[in-house]
Amino acid sequence: MSMIGAYFRVTAAGLARALEDPDSALAYIEEVLEAEAEADPPPARARHFSTYKSWHLLDFLLKRSGFPVDVVHGEAPLGESGDWGYGPPHHLAPDRVRRAAEALEVLTYDRLLDGVDPAELVVAEVYPSSWNDREALEWGRYWFDGLRLYFRAAARDGDAVILWVH
Repeated sequence: MSMIGAYFRVTAAGLARALEDPDSALAYIEEVLEAEAEADPPPARARHFSTYKSWHLLDFLLKRSGFPVDVVHGEAPLGESGDWGYGPPHHLAPDRVRRAAEALEVLTYDRLLDGVDPAELVVAEVYPSSWNDREALEWGRYWFDGLRLYFRAAARDGDAVILWVH
């Protein structure tokens, strides 16, 4: 079974509802995920985004760089929600989404990789544990670029983001 990083954009009012009733929020998110799976919108138009298995690599690189917002796990729990896969979901309020988008806008993947030795990821047990050489680190570029576009769109629309690993 894989561990997948997941994101879902909601309005401020949608976040308030999700905080009050996380189970209903999950049911709604699952409906949208099913609909979007067929349409496959680009990150800038999607409600849902996934960093696939790269979530842990991105978390490692972003933390290493001192990134100001936790865009992998979120910064606040989503109410009294249960486990959505590998733990409970968290969220970023619209102001934190905006801050993340601003910081992502000036950060490049090359800068994230600057000075990284693949052995660091092995020692840190970064999932999915396939960090044999520097070239393996390139795998996360696609997901990082999508994350930048996703957060840019969420910030533009004033949305909050719900995050979880499943």
